[in-house]
Amino acid sequence: MLNPLQELHEFGIKLAIDDFGTGFSNLSYLNKFPIDRLKIDQSFIRNIDSEPVNIEIVRAIVALGRSMSLELVAEGVETDSEMNLAESCGCEFVQGYRFSKPLPADQLELWLNQFSAIQS
Repeated sequence: MLNPLQELHEFGIKLAIDDFGTGFSNLSYLNKFPIDRLKIDQSFIRNIDSEPVNIEIVRAIVALGRSMSLELVAEGVETDSEMNLAESCGCEFVQGYRFSKPLPADQLELWLNQFSAIQS
């Protein structure tokens, strides 16, 4: 019998560890659960341009994630500099106020349409 997370994973739902590197997101979860994505905690992204140790921590998390074929997300990106450094460290995805504050569904649709228009 599969555990509920394994069932979700086999159904095609991607699973992520949020706030990776802090709190309850410990390394043992990487081999206990069918994880697809690591979301690197914003405490390592915030001020990454002025705290060199954060760059090294993000690079280490990225190296670990890549060795396990996981997608990598930088959380809490608020500035162009943070976005560029997170991407240069190997984060494939970024999220944060650099793009938008959290939005209700109806406003999200409007934002996505406007964002798509800007990108084309």
